[in-house]
Amino acid sequence: MGQARGERHVGRRRRIAGRSCRHHVVTTYLKRATLIYNPIAGASPARRERQMRRVRAVLAEGGIDAELIRTTGPGTATTLAREASRTGIDVVIACGGDGTVNEVVNGISPGDTPLGILPGGTGNIIARDLNLPESPVRAARQLPLWKLRRVALGFATGRPLLASSTAPVRRYFLGVAGVGYDAYVISRLKRDFVWPFGVAAYVLEAVKQLVRYSFPPVMCQANGRQIEATFAIIQRTSRYAGWLRTAPGQALTKPALGLTLYKSRSRRRYVVYAAAAIAQELVRDMERMEVMEANFTPGGSQDTVFFELDGELAGKLPARFELVQDTLPLLMPQ
Repeated sequence: MGQARGERHVGRRRRIAGRSCRHHVVTTYLKRATLIYNPIAGASPARRERQMRRVRAVLAEGGIDAELIRTTGPGTATTLAREASRTGIDVVIACGGDGTVNEVVNGISPGDTPLGILPGGTGNIIARDLNLPESPVRAARQLPLWKLRRVALGFATGRPLLASSTAPVRRYFLGVAGVGYDAYVISRLKRDFVWPFGVAAYVLEAVKQLVRYSFPPVMCQANGRQIEATFAIIQRTSRYAGWLRTAPGQALTKPALGLTLYKSRSRRRYVVYAAAAIAQELVRDMERMEVMEANFTPGGSQDTVFFELDGELAGKLPARFELVQDTLPLLMPQ
């Protein structure tokens, strides 16, 4: 059912440079680009502006004329990417963290506008899974040599964060979605604390909330089973939180979602889970599987459980996460 629903999100594939973009193609046809960047993600604003000027020059050396457009706040990258795709631009490039990439993906998907990614944020999960250079300038130098491949996206549907909103959340994600604990941590995190401390800010807040969060149960329905858990990670990438490989066999090119369920309500047990993630081990009361769709509902009628997408707070349960095949034309290293 999830796959059939997902197929409705996929537009007709166009043929690029005489060959289907579902397969690898040479990117010599890329001449005009819109580069959307977050001016404060992962660097000081002044340093980021210098980087972007250098990136533009490097892209020009590779034959790509890039227009630089900075985001002005949360959600603006989606609007900017949507407007750029409507102009028939050859490629939209996102430079920022996973949240910026997520916004750009939601601006161009479903559709035929290719996406290029330059790492420029805190975690850079997607960029790391693609084995991109850490420097956006070095990545920009390699970008004209990358190949185009159409990949699957995750798609989440759930309740909105604001009780006053009646429209359900409907968003794609390219990297990671989380249900429960990590989404709660993000809900408590102050943005002005993240910028100077990066991933360490998330770690510190996670430790702080470990003694405050009640770990309410959630019910997960996947692969014909109903499983009770207190935290779940749904992944398109192998990495989580920047460097933890919580789904070692997962990849953006894989036609499945990776689902990891953590079942205990014990705070001490979550310390064990963290150690297991570092060691890339499975322990009892953890379960890992591949799914095409997973549905989550709160285990208690009074519990409010959040979910996040690519590191940004997105909505509340109940929610559904599904795979949408061949949705995004993505530039990837060979």
